[in-house]
Amino acid sequence: MSSLARPTHGRMIGGVCAALARRFGTSATTMRIVFVLSCLLPGPQFLLYIALWILLPSEDRAGTTAW
Repeated sequence: MSSLARPTHGRMIGGVCAALARRFGTSATTMRIVFVLSCLLPGPQFLLYIALWILLPSEDRAGTTAW
């Protein structure tokens, strides 16, 4: 499994579904369909997506360290 970072290529909105798909070894399309279907159920799915969008580093900045 790879580290959890939003990819710079292959993302549609924020790259959260693409990052999760890469982490769990599935396709990004499958992860997007699962997310859309989960939004039909009650719960904080959309808020979780926004939180992950904010908290997950972008792939181009994931390897850099701040001094």
